[in-house]
Amino acid sequence: MIALPSITTSLVISSPFIGSFLGVLAWRLPEGRSPFFNRSRCPFCNGVLRVCELIPLVSYAVQKGRCRQCQAPIDKFHPLMEVAALVVAGSADLATHFDPTGNSPIHIMAQGCLFGWVLLLLAAIDLRSHTLPDYLTQPLLGVGLLFAALQGRTNFHIHTLTALLSWLVFEGLATLYRALRHREGLGGGDAKLIAAGGGWLGPLLLPEIIGSAAIMTLIAAAISTKGRLKGAMKIPLGPGLSLALWGGWLIETSGLAYA
Repeated sequence: MIALPSITTSLVISSPFIGSFLGVLAWRLPEGRSPFFNRSRCPFCNGVLRVCELIPLVSYAVQKGRCRQCQAPIDKFHPLMEVAALVVAGSADLATHFDPTGNSPIHIMAQGCLFGWVLLLLAAIDLRSHTLPDYLTQPLLGVGLLFAALQGRTNFHIHTLTALLSWLVFEGLATLYRALRHREGLGGGDAKLIAAGGGWLGPLLLPEIIGSAAIMTLIAAAISTKGRLKGAMKIPLGPGLSLALWGGWLIETSGLAYA
């Protein structure tokens, strides 16, 4: 008999397909287009892509990064999303092997992939449109608090309080910046994303997560602009915040936060 792969292995194997779908969502949702009822097309020649052209990573490599019909370059955003989703699943699987709580690896892996993939989608959307939509951040908060509730009433109360305080701090900073500079600084979506992170992770690493997110965002902005940062330019915080939250989840799950 052929042994079937475990659920955790299946999540890792399927992750590039998940990443491909997340890429479609990140591309279409900010434009108000349905990700389900429109065939994938080349943005240059409008040619419909065949199934063999939609195999994650493989199709990009076989076609050497170009459209089969018009030879236009395929946006690297798509294979990068597929690789990122694979990294999320692989690192979540690795973290389960170091989990000190004795919880089911399948449950931890499923939670980690859900958290990481939604963070990946939010980061991609923020990069493309400078928005963090409520229809993603608010359910993410709700799911995080649900998992906290399953771990006990005290844990739920702590995570709920962390989410509320995180949101209040970010909203307070945004209000203060608006009053002093007469323009938007932090977006409302950033406050809701950090609240969702507080609901998932609790208070232990939140200061380090916020600090890391700010540093990574400034470094990325400096690199992308070659150091020519301007005071009024928009710099999305969502990608750095998402990466920092994911790192926080890995550290907490592997037990390093309690070492």
